[in-house]
Amino acid sequence: MITKQNKPRVLFATSEAHPLIKTGGLADVSGALPIALQQLGCDVRVILPAYGDILESNLSIKLLTEKYLPGVPGKITLFSAHLGDSSVQVWLVGHASAFARRGNPYLDAQGDIWPDNAERFALFCKIIALAALDHLQLDWKPNVVHCNDWQTALVPALLKQTPEAPRCLFTIHNLAYQGLFPQATFNALGLTAELWSSEGLEFHGQLSFIKGGLVFADRINTVSTQYAKEIQTPEMGYGLEGLLRYRRKVLSGIVNGIDDTIWNPKTDPLIIQNYTTNSLAKKKVNKAALQEMYRLPAKKDAFMLGCVSRLVEQKGIDLILEFLETIKDKPFQFCLLGAGDPSFHKKFISMAKKNPAQIGVIIGYDEKFAHQIEAGSDIFIMPSRFEPCGLNQLYSMRYGTVPVVHHVGGLADTVIDATDMTIADGTATGFVFTQPTVPALNQAVTRAHLLFRKPRIWQKLVRNTMNADFSWQKSAEKYLDLYLTMLQSDS
Repeated sequence: MITKQNKPRVLFATSEAHPLIKTGGLADVSGALPIALQQLGCDVRVILPAYGDILESNLSIKLLTEKYLPGVPGKITLFSAHLGDSSVQVWLVGHASAFARRGNPYLDAQGDIWPDNAERFALFCKIIALAALDHLQLDWKPNVVHCNDWQTALVPALLKQTPEAPRCLFTIHNLAYQGLFPQATFNALGLTAELWSSEGLEFHGQLSFIKGGLVFADRINTVSTQYAKEIQTPEMGYGLEGLLRYRRKVLSGIVNGIDDTIWNPKTDPLIIQNYTTNSLAKKKVNKAALQEMYRLPAKKDAFMLGCVSRLVEQKGIDLILEFLETIKDKPFQFCLLGAGDPSFHKKFISMAKKNPAQIGVIIGYDEKFAHQIEAGSDIFIMPSRFEPCGLNQLYSMRYGTVPVVHHVGGLADTVIDATDMTIADGTATGFVFTQPTVPALNQAVTRAHLLFRKPRIWQKLVRNTMNADFSWQKSAEKYLDLYLTMLQSDS
């Protein structure tokens, strides 16, 4: 329970937040969680780089302060804006050479990593730390700093050097991205020499940003309970499993939520036909629209498989390609929306040309097509090799599009396999397979198709998925409990 004495004042530090800037799931979390926390009574500020695309948008921004900092060439400017249509305040950190460039925050126009990313995000971390200590005279001091992924992971290390620092929570959204740089970069960043050790930021002779969060944060969490366990193993720990096992008493998992005002089949303006659990027949209109959009034959009895994904090996895209080779004699259709590895682009396009009656492919991303796939498909396939949380299985469930997933990470935490028992007791929400192989995926899709041919059971399963609660309020309540636990340890 929040009281005047323990009210969390949270500085939410992130490198992206929807709708201001987005490259992936971190932006969805950062755009929704702070709003849900404010609704629960937290005093929240989001701090984010002032990228060129943000400054050149029609966003209403106000100048807060301008500073020249020791050792930092050029001026630091802080602006204030709001997160979407909410009243959550966003502090935008402006610096001409570090953040004003347009496009992807991490990659140049050719898709290569910006060579000065270490300098850019180290500067961002230093500004976050100064703001957290109210050294920028913004008349607001947090008692919790919530850092997200490697781009903000130096903040706990910087704050640990100050006795009056607020508590730090570090959230791992994907351990595969660690912010690794040469030792020379550490020397160039002007960080305290004591931080260069295996108990600090050194990782096999390199500078590891993410270790700043893993070593120095008061609490660590990640975006599903299962993933919190998996990253303590050699298979998914990326060499950090020993450190994570050492800190396991302060490591936990909280599944992400979804914005159920955006992802809601009852009100979604991006789908052809709105529907609810009481009007499931209308969902078929969306399948027909999807077939038309992808130029597939208008077959009412076709079993529609959907996929919206980054086309990379982590997502099991190679398994999907191999599986699609087996569907020619089956009443299946498949719609893909995604981009990633150019070799996957070519293979999908080639496959669609060879089998245009069953396979439709769009390379890229389009919000309307993404929503229509969720509304018009019968099942949504996610054979990810690892998946810290996953959002598309949650969107799919909201739309009554039954997920078929590999038992890993957040997919394992959110999808309950359809067995005789779970169907009977009303808890089944999808189809789960335990090995990332084509036969296992094939078997799961076959199980789904068998139930699809039993309309009464299928409709019960669809309603189960639509009734599952993955709203942000539920997740935010768990974060609030975590903040309060951290603040109690101060008292």
